[in-house]
Amino acid sequence: MPDILLVALGGTVGLRASDDALAGAMRRAGASVTLVRVAAAREPRTFALTDLAWAVPARRAARRALRDARPLALVYSTTTAALLWPEPGAIRFDATAVDNRPGRHGIWQRPVERRRFAGAPLLLPCSDGALAGAPVPHGPAVVVPIPVAPSAGGPAPRDIAALTYGANPRKKGLDRVLAAWRAARRAGETLVVAGVAGRDEEGVRYTGMVARDAYRALLRRARVFVTAPRREDYGIAQLEALADGCVLVTNAAPGPYAALPLARALDARLVGDDVAGALRTALDDPAAGYAERARAAVAPWAPAVVDAVVAERMLPALLE
Repeated sequence: MPDILLVALGGTVGLRASDDALAGAMRRAGASVTLVRVAAAREPRTFALTDLAWAVPARRAARRALRDARPLALVYSTTTAALLWPEPGAIRFDATAVDNRPGRHGIWQRPVERRRFAGAPLLLPCSDGALAGAPVPHGPAVVVPIPVAPSAGGPAPRDIAALTYGANPRKKGLDRVLAAWRAARRAGETLVVAGVAGRDEEGVRYTGMVARDAYRALLRRARVFVTAPRREDYGIAQLEALADGCVLVTNAAPGPYAALPLARALDARLVGDDVAGALRTALDDPAAGYAERARAAVAPWAPAVVDAVVAERMLPALLE
């Protein structure tokens, strides 16, 4: 009998990495964990149907796992995984449907989410911003960040002017980034677009999807990480960029966006709607000691710190 059953979606690389990190932290704290994951689901045209397409197989996966063993505690990773739960459990989330499913996009998710948050024995938000957006009433909560650490590998020459991560292009604002880059770029400078395929042009090179180690190697080579999301639920790519010493250029996107306060504190000139101007400032006049201060700023996300939160706060609350 496992201590904990973790029901996860696994629809993106980031979600899978986050779930694996949480399961690993619980195991290092001494808990036995069974992780069941929805491998894939249809992606209909609307969020209302997409969430249903993921929530139904998540319910089935949870029911199958519960037939095999009775855990001491259940954790659903993301609100979507919890929407059709067969039994109440803790909810791990980086954003809520009430925040990122406005109007018709959340016509059925928002009322169901309110009931789930009211009935969950514990909430496990990834950030204080995520918790602030949680529907009320809700039960106790423990903020458990997604861990971030500098990547392995020695120092590399900063021979890439700018890097962006383009998976989910509309949400991440890839069109905005490209427009800003075309306006700001000077001869000989290249923007590398990772995570999505595209047609190279002068000063822009696409890598498509790359292995995680290869992506982190790109971060170690980039002078600037640039992004202009329409909404940011967490900002793991931005936190990883800071951990690897990149200068972060971003707009002030709505959403929990855990990396945004760090970006402002590190250099407020690089946060705002004028992404093109911020790019030139970052490339031509970076703040002194930025890389060292950036690495210090992400210290609260260090794996050892997150492990301590899991062992000392989360597991006692989950298993009490």
